[in-house]
Amino acid sequence: MLYLASKSPRRRELLARLLSPSRLEFDVLDVDVPEHPQPGEPAEDYVRRVAREKAGAGLLRAAGRPAALVLGSDTEVVLDGEVFGKPRDDEDARAMLRRLSGRTHRVISAVSLVSASREEQTVSVSEVTFAELAPAQIDAYVASGEPRGRAGAYAIQGLAESFTVRLSGSFSGVMGLPLYETAQLLRRFGVLA
Repeated sequence: MLYLASKSPRRRELLARLLSPSRLEFDVLDVDVPEHPQPGEPAEDYVRRVAREKAGAGLLRAAGRPAALVLGSDTEVVLDGEVFGKPRDDEDARAMLRRLSGRTHRVISAVSLVSASREEQTVSVSEVTFAELAPAQIDAYVASGEPRGRAGAYAIQGLAESFTVRLSGSFSGVMGLPLYETAQLLRRFGVLA
């Protein structure tokens, strides 16, 4: 049985889309894993660690269920080596968006797939360029509520797409679950053909 260790509705939607042609189903495991970089921890190492910890926490929750296979993922926005994470409040969201305005940043998504006897991981790195954002645009976007609970204070699949000048990499990876890389992992575990 396949499990997704995630609270993210976007990850659920993306995984369901990936599995739908094969008519495969999965269950969701609600896990709590601290999401804080350790001092000096490089951004990609941090994202990989959190994805692995989510999958591991999910595997513990699925203990006793035969042939449990757990997928964990983490996605972070990185600018100048700094991991942005989710904004604490609206003012934090405004500050993040001001820093991203007119700049190119990286979005790193790591995916871990674990069973009782095996673990594999993959990473997707995308680059996103934002247009110059006027203060009124930032205020309107924050007022929409969309930045809340989103890494880097934006959702590429929502209103933020209107100020995204360029995306190089994986659109689904920026959303939170890189489908190409996830499909490759699932194939290596024999879940997908």
